[in-house]
Amino acid sequence: MESEEKLSREKQNSEQNISVNTSSSLKKTSQKPLENQTESQSVIDTEDNKNFSNTKSQSLIDLALKDLQLSREKLEKELEELSRRKVQIDTELKSSFSGQSDAIARKVKGFQEYLTGALQDLAQSAEQLDLVVPPVIVKPSPLDENKKITPSKEQEVIPAVSDTFKPDEGLIRRCFSQFLEQPDFYAEPWKLRRSLETNDVELLEDWFFSMGGRGAQPSRGSRSKNALVAAGVIAILGELYGEQFQTLVLASQPERLGEWRRCLQDSLGLNREDFGPNSGIVLFERSDGLIERADRLEERGELPFIIIDAAEINVEIPILQFPIWLAFAGSPNEIYEEDGLI
Repeated sequence: MESEEKLSREKQNSEQNISVNTSSSLKKTSQKPLENQTESQSVIDTEDNKNFSNTKSQSLIDLALKDLQLSREKLEKELEELSRRKVQIDTELKSSFSGQSDAIARKVKGFQEYLTGALQDLAQSAEQLDLVVPPVIVKPSPLDENKKITPSKEQEVIPAVSDTFKPDEGLIRRCFSQFLEQPDFYAEPWKLRRSLETNDVELLEDWFFSMGGRGAQPSRGSRSKNALVAAGVIAILGELYGEQFQTLVLASQPERLGEWRRCLQDSLGLNREDFGPNSGIVLFERSDGLIERADRLEERGELPFIIIDAAEINVEIPILQFPIWLAFAGSPNEIYEEDGLI
């Protein structure tokens, strides 16, 4: 009996131990997921707190930047308004009488201060000068007493106009003899490429040595013949003066000037480039332009040679003052024919 009771007690104790162990194991297993849940929940909470703080700080920064931008725009508008007001006030001051008078008063005051300082400096400099001048005694010279005005016996010799080309007579006459020979169609430019008649050479001889290169000669009957004679004069002056002279032709109509250009171009072997303000020959329809050009040439130390067409009835008086000019005097029939009266 006692053994059975011991067995039953041991069985009960073992069952109790088994139940206690199972309950403890269950408690342990139930505690582990709770701990994991609390840890994950704490991590999530910290991350949420960080995100919230970041968004909050970012929103504060954006708000501050927005306030700064608004204040900046407000200040810029105020500055623009102030600058416009300043410009408006300046224009009003300049346009109004009070503003102008104020500016003038400031300038006058500045000049007054400058003038006052300059006068003070001048007064100080004058005080330092020794203004006592010693007397100067002037005695007459004995030479002044004996000196007498004696009239000059030497008289200035004015050469005659006809002697202008006397020093170059030999060269000019050699040119005359060449003009009477056969024409040289291949001569250099500005050399006469045509031959002249005896009457033409006599006319040139009278113009050079009797008139001194200043005067009128009878027309040769046509403009082409007159241009040929004038070409001979240009060739001789080129030998004497080189490039230091310029030929000025006066004819009152473009057709006449065109004929002069063609005849001189053919007689002297020239091109169109040789006719112009900066070239050797200049053509004029009006005498005032010719006179102005001749004056300019003399100012530069150059020589103007003036040719007047036979159809020009009147010659301006200022043209006669220049040293070398040749006017062709046309016959009545020639003038009437030019004017279309015949």
